[in-house]
Amino acid sequence: MKLNRIILRRALVAAAAASCFSLATFAQSQPPAIVAITHAKIFTLAGSPLEDATLVIRDGKIAAVGANVEVPSGAQIIDGKGLQVYPGLFDPITQMGLSEISAVSATVDTTETGAYNPDVVAATAVSPSSEHIAVTRASGITEVLAVPDSGGFDFGGARGVIGGQASAIHLAGWTINDMAIKKSVAMVIVWPQIETRTFDFATFSRKEKPFTEAKQEYEKQVNELSDYLDRARHYAQAMGHGGPSDYKRDLKLEALAPVIRGQLPVLVFADRARDIRNAVEFCDKQKLKMILAGGGEAYKVKDLLRSKAIPVILRPTLTLPEDEDDAYDRLLSQPAELSAAGVKFAFGSFDNSFARRLGQQAANAVAYGLPYDEALKAVTLYPAEIFGIADQLGTLETGKVANVIVTNGDPLEITTDVKYLFIKGQRTSLDNRHLRLYEKYSNRPKPTTAP
Repeated sequence: MKLNRIILRRALVAAAAASCFSLATFAQSQPPAIVAITHAKIFTLAGSPLEDATLVIRDGKIAAVGANVEVPSGAQIIDGKGLQVYPGLFDPITQMGLSEISAVSATVDTTETGAYNPDVVAATAVSPSSEHIAVTRASGITEVLAVPDSGGFDFGGARGVIGGQASAIHLAGWTINDMAIKKSVAMVIVWPQIETRTFDFATFSRKEKPFTEAKQEYEKQVNELSDYLDRARHYAQAMGHGGPSDYKRDLKLEALAPVIRGQLPVLVFADRARDIRNAVEFCDKQKLKMILAGGGEAYKVKDLLRSKAIPVILRPTLTLPEDEDDAYDRLLSQPAELSAAGVKFAFGSFDNSFARRLGQQAANAVAYGLPYDEALKAVTLYPAEIFGIADQLGTLETGKVANVIVTNGDPLEITTDVKYLFIKGQRTSLDNRHLRLYEKYSNRPKPTTAP
């Protein structure tokens, strides 16, 4: 009996293997999918909009785009008459796939224990089955950065100093390998603050701390960060001279080697003007390539940011100002000031729950003086440029990855619908949990009246 079971099991395994081989052979024998979107108004963001134009997608990339493009034989044709075509939107700071329900800690993996975690890579923790992904892409967002230790509405846990490596991902795929654009695009640093006011949960009240004491704590944190980077610099030198037996391997310090060498930028979270200036000075001294995240008071140091060519990922415009005495529209008008000063910036959601409103955040800045073209680029091209992947994304040009949205209007307007969405050239479903709940309750039977 045991021998028969072994023979049967081997036969089933062989049959399964043969079946898989046949399926693989069948899949390889199929012609590559070709899609042509015709008669649409196409906003390439690499030039002027194209009227009555055609965009051809082949093998996951843009094969052609223009007003006189010939439709290839056998292409699936989408009539874009009356529709508009744009690059997919790019949200450069989220917790996508890292946090599902912020109030349920078991579903939150946004941070690690300890203050220094440079070896943590966000992509390794991303859940491709997150419900946030489908909801977000239905609003026209095709790629995001999953950023550890980034704060925000969906964040869970205490923040460290070096949070880990941010990952650029497509919002479609069965596995993280399917989704990955670049697993490491920046190292997260949460800049220390001089905190004179703390919250005591025991008494549920605020406590004031002397400035001198708060400053000492701040300086201690900055010195620790400086020492940690110096250790990483020495470690990187040891890696380049001699074999592994010449030094004790340290994965945390090893992860910082690309940062020390200037190959990987640091994404520094800071909001106050004082903290931004201190962070810029620190990065200059350490010879780090800096990207500012948050930037609540970036307008106060815009000349410094421009002179150092430091780009900014701005928090949502529809958030409260930094200080109670600030004008209500302080964060709404800041993008226009940065644009006029020549500071490159992009808009980020900094969470998952409201990532779908990324376009609306940019549109509100337009109402407060930001040129429309700059607002659109701040959610498409500029994030790709800031994180070094503009050769793949951000515009509709031949050879770039076909992350494309087809809409019935301006993608920054909340009333616009996304009609078709392509990620890596594949038409991707717009179905999502919000839509299913809307349809469920829209079709709820009317209550019957009591006799």
